[in-house]
Amino acid sequence: MRKFATLAVLVILIGVAAYVYGARHVSVAATATASPSTTTSTTMVTTTTVATPPDVCGGQGGAGSACAPWTARDPWASSPAPIYTTSFSPLGSTSPVRAYASWIRTSSTDLALYLGYEGPGATTLPRGPEMVPPTATPRLLATFNSGFYEQDGPAGFYVNHTLYFPMIKGLATVVRYTNGTVDVISWNGPAHPGPNVVMARQNLPLLIDNARAVPTVTNNAAWGLTLHGAPAVWRTALGVDAQGNLIYAAVSNVTAAQLAQTMLELHVVRAMELDINPEWPIFVTYASSGAKGPTLDVPNPNQIPNRFLYSSTKDFFAVFASSQPGEAQPW
Repeated sequence: MRKFATLAVLVILIGVAAYVYGARHVSVAATATASPSTTTSTTMVTTTTVATPPDVCGGQGGAGSACAPWTARDPWASSPAPIYTTSFSPLGSTSPVRAYASWIRTSSTDLALYLGYEGPGATTLPRGPEMVPPTATPRLLATFNSGFYEQDGPAGFYVNHTLYFPMIKGLATVVRYTNGTVDVISWNGPAHPGPNVVMARQNLPLLIDNARAVPTVTNNAAWGLTLHGAPAVWRTALGVDAQGNLIYAAVSNVTAAQLAQTMLELHVVRAMELDINPEWPIFVTYASSGAKGPTLDVPNPNQIPNRFLYSSTKDFFAVFASSQPGEAQPW
């Protein structure tokens, strides 16, 4: 009888252990499929994880505030959407500080760069269209401001196989490569980009490096001359997240340090400051192919939605739906 009792106890213990083990693994599996920042689809035996923008939470209400929702833009171009936008109050900020952010899916887009008729600076080389080429508007997804004039901060500028201004070591650089990838890096290459580079634009040193603000963000004067010398002005930045997607932000009434903090809230690993002061921040998306229905996703009264559909004063970036990795930009 004692042997049978002992055997029964063992059977019960094994059953309980099996139940706990199974429940624990079911719980882990359920948690894994509930990630808010990824959408998983399965076709046959292949699982593809498609990145979407990570939540941006906090704001004026603190860490417990509701997360800012992202809105898909240009859904006519592809699925999943190539661009998302949001707006929020950065942590610790008070009115009228507001951040306007855009997340750009680099796997399905081409980042392009165009000169204006003045920016980035004087050159004897052909300046190109100085606007979005009309033949390229069927693929146009977005346009946004670039960086400083050359006279305000010497920096490299390379596009369409042409070096307009030589690259400078140590400066923050947004670069697109022939393999289709885009990055924001501290330039450590030669004055002339190599054959694997499609486009490169520099502006000041990195603002964010290795997911941390650089120490010099506390020196506001190092991050550009501001209107009337005010420390807090409109500032814009471009960063890259850990998955290689681009994140643009325009923030009203902030210092360089506050801009860096906002970019960290947007989960970038590296970022560079772009243009500053009230006149220049702009990010435009389009309701349909052919650059129809342009929308100012940064509500700047100094800008108009069709700004880059005719000759532009300053250089600017454009985002196009990609047809193949590393292709030449429209010119």
